[in-house]
Formats: sequence, C-alpha cells, structure tokens
Amino acid sequence: MNETERQGIDPARLDEQDLLRELESIHRSRHDTLLYGSAAAFTAHDARMKELEAEYLRRHPERPVAPGRTREGARARGHS
Repeated sequence: MNETERQGIDPARLDEQDLLRELESIHRSRHDTLLYGSAAAFTAHDARMKELEAEYLRRHPERPVAPGRTREGARARGHS
C-alpha cells in the first residue's frame, strides 16, 4: 500500500507518542465504526488499525504480558 492509498501517515514514520495517540484514537472509534460505518469505512478502519498495531508490535516485541491475558491466565480465572 502506498502513501496515497493509505489512511494517514505510514506508522513506521510516527514517533512513539504519535503512534500511541493514533492507537488510542482508533481503538476508541472501533465500536462506532463497526456498528454505524459503511462496509468500506469498516474495511479502511480495520486496515489502518492492523497497520498501527503491527508497528507497535514491531517496536515492542518484548513488551510485558499480563498473566491474566494468556490462555493459562484465562483458564485460571474461569475456575475461580
């Protein structure tokens, strides 16, 4: 996807603060886009969200993972 087809700036070009701000914004708007957006709007939103998330994961491969966010942690919660 090139710059003219992309929704917004290439995530790799965003500094850390801008990347986090973009991620927060797109996650806040996800529900409304799903419920009220056109199919094209949802497709564009989905593509942009995936780009931003992929860039975050690329930058932070060793990010801390909360125990409750793993399969084992979820199973432990289910047996409480």
